[in-house]
Amino acid sequence: MSKLIWKALLASPAILGAAVVAASPASAQQVSSTTVPSVSALEATGDGSTLSNLDQLNQYGREGRARRANSAEQVTSVSQLSDVQPTDWAFQALQSLVERYGCIAGYPDGTYKGNRAMTRYEFAAGLNACLDRIQELLVTNVADYATKADLEVLKKLQDMFKTELAALRGRVDTLEGRISYLEKTQFSTTTKLTGEAIMMLAGATSANLDDLGDAFSGNNGDDNQVVFQNRVRLNFNTSFSGKDLLITRLQVGNSKGFNGVAGETVLTNQVFGDTGNQFTLDTLQYQFPIGEKGRGYLMANAGVWDDISNTLNPYFEDYDGGRGSLSTFSQRSPIYRLGGGAGIGVKYDFSENWQLSAGYLAGEAANPRSGDGVGEGGLFDGQFSAMAQLTYTNDAKTFGLGLTYNYSYFGEGEFGFDNAGFVSGFTGTLAANVLPQQDAVTSNSVGLQGYYQFSPKVALTGFVGYTGVDSKGGRFDDADIWYYALGLALPDLGKEGNLGGIFVGAQPYLTNIDGDDVDTDIPLQVEVFYKYAVNDWISITPGVIWQMNPNQDNDNDDVVIGTLRTTFVF
Repeated sequence: MSKLIWKALLASPAILGAAVVAASPASAQQVSSTTVPSVSALEATGDGSTLSNLDQLNQYGREGRARRANSAEQVTSVSQLSDVQPTDWAFQALQSLVERYGCIAGYPDGTYKGNRAMTRYEFAAGLNACLDRIQELLVTNVADYATKADLEVLKKLQDMFKTELAALRGRVDTLEGRISYLEKTQFSTTTKLTGEAIMMLAGATSANLDDLGDAFSGNNGDDNQVVFQNRVRLNFNTSFSGKDLLITRLQVGNSKGFNGVAGETVLTNQVFGDTGNQFTLDTLQYQFPIGEKGRGYLMANAGVWDDISNTLNPYFEDYDGGRGSLSTFSQRSPIYRLGGGAGIGVKYDFSENWQLSAGYLAGEAANPRSGDGVGEGGLFDGQFSAMAQLTYTNDAKTFGLGLTYNYSYFGEGEFGFDNAGFVSGFTGTLAANVLPQQDAVTSNSVGLQGYYQFSPKVALTGFVGYTGVDSKGGRFDDADIWYYALGLALPDLGKEGNLGGIFVGAQPYLTNIDGDDVDTDIPLQVEVFYKYAVNDWISITPGVIWQMNPNQDNDNDDVVIGTLRTTFVF
């Protein structure tokens, strides 16, 4: 029914008067306005949309009850009553109209509270529904169905509750105006904008890398200064069908890594975090369903393996964001940082417990130039990685285990645990990231990672991995790289939303490389942090990272990193 007709009915009782005169006694079925069925016999029928505004009107009802409680004045007129009782004539008259025309379907929960009093605003909402229904019948020329007696009852009720009906009309008009404004000013009907902003105060001691082996003669670590860095991510999440997802992420920041120890000191906000405070396209990918159990991934820019596969590192993993652990090493197993870029992926759930994920990513897919140099080779003739993972999780999702295999090719100067960013590593020692760059290489990596949730507030995570590197140019025969760790997560520590974490392990380090003299001391890392949730949108995370035997050499000074990270999400 049009809004214009509804307003006309509310604004002009004369319309109902004319309808009463026009209703012929010969053609209209006479119904007594005082004889009505009992309240307990009332059954709600009809179109439920007519009372969809009852939630809002509950507020108006509470206002009416408050006025009644605060007033000692005796009232006798129906127009003065703050509540309408089931024994009142107005209540029974409306009940009769409801039964005849089905103009009230009940409350939003599917019930009709017919055995209790209604506030005047609640009564007005029901009366308005019946006005709408009968006006609709009149407009559609079903005049024989609306009797003269019913029209007289409606006119009398309209006079009794004209104040409440006018207030209801005004509130509805206001809501319609707000809805119209939102529809005109909303960003998009298909896209949701989310974001994260990180402000971080951090400092790291110098490693004083006096002895890096023959391959690193003279490459000593520089002193590090205390820094105040930022990074912002804006995510545009678009869905065209409700089941697919187009992710477009813009990133801006000035977060540089610390000096002298390659990927060992990289923090999460420093992953591609230095854009000179200029916005860059960080991620562009499209996800879509494949049948009932599968999901496909098309990655046009900055695709990473943790987009496709479950890293099985709950609470610490935040996809290099600002709400999990502090370092890149504690975010996930380094096996997920071998390769990245553009490509395809697929994930298939065999059951609630078993999942298989696989994909192909090329780090130089956008460059059509042939060659074996850094950044050359296109989609199939340059750096690439292929990975598959079989994952098991129990029904309660308190235990998970994943077995991963990664095969990669890197041109000369390209190897590194750096998401194919060619920046000499986001995790791991300088030796493990740089020595294999002497030649074009292939790598075969296997990893086992898992977690166990002892209780809602205690979880244990861990991983172990091995990467074997084979030289294609003969400058060295092969290299062996190992990495492993254990983490203890304490979610909701102190209050809901907080997170305490302890993470201990060995970053990727070389245990053997033919043709070079390299120290093989284990580079241990201990990370302790506590994320305090100020509210749902702001968190503060102080933490300390202690690194022993940096660059796998116990002659080097230990490195200590102190951080204070503030994260805003919106």
